[in-house]
Amino acid sequence: MYKNFFKRLIDFTAALVGFLLISPVFLFVLIGLSVANKGKPFFFQRRPGKEERLFNIIKFKTMNDDKDSAGQLLPDEQRLTALGNFVRKTSLDEIPQLINVVKGDMSLIGPRPLLPDYLPYYNDLQKRRHEVRPGISGWAQVNGRNAISWEQKFTYDVWYVDHLSFFIDVKIIFLTLKKIVKTDGITADGHATMPRFDNQDKY
Repeated sequence: MYKNFFKRLIDFTAALVGFLLISPVFLFVLIGLSVANKGKPFFFQRRPGKEERLFNIIKFKTMNDDKDSAGQLLPDEQRLTALGNFVRKTSLDEIPQLINVVKGDMSLIGPRPLLPDYLPYYNDLQKRRHEVRPGISGWAQVNGRNAISWEQKFTYDVWYVDHLSFFIDVKIIFLTLKKIVKTDGITADGHATMPRFDNQDKY
């Protein structure tokens, strides 16, 4: 009952109320990133959701679009602005995803939506992460976030699918708040973001 009805009801209500409550913070970050990113405060990208249906995820843009002399984007660590780094460390870049939750594309809690490029590389076990709506936070995020391997991340995602419950979701919410305060697992070792998942990362 929770998985098929109450979870969606709670997601919609909590996301809508939460967005209204933190709207002053939303506006502050919006203005700051508009300046830092030359009028581009938002980041839109296609991501696979439940049953691998694609949707447009909305996040605050933490990196600018600076390019080298050949017209190629600079490495992530060079494009990450000071404000963007702060927004990412405090997870404020996730705020716009509350809109995705209200629309029904996402849930507050679930496996993080990854790139559609990765879909052909998943094995049968990894594909099970798409049996539920993706989330703003999830079991993998509170157990290492970007500091763990892809193998560990997918194992946690599938564990969540098999154990989804109201109490697990509440536990993840509290652990997420703890992670935000401590800013743990924001990046992988030697990277400004999580390295890409490709065929070599399959298990």
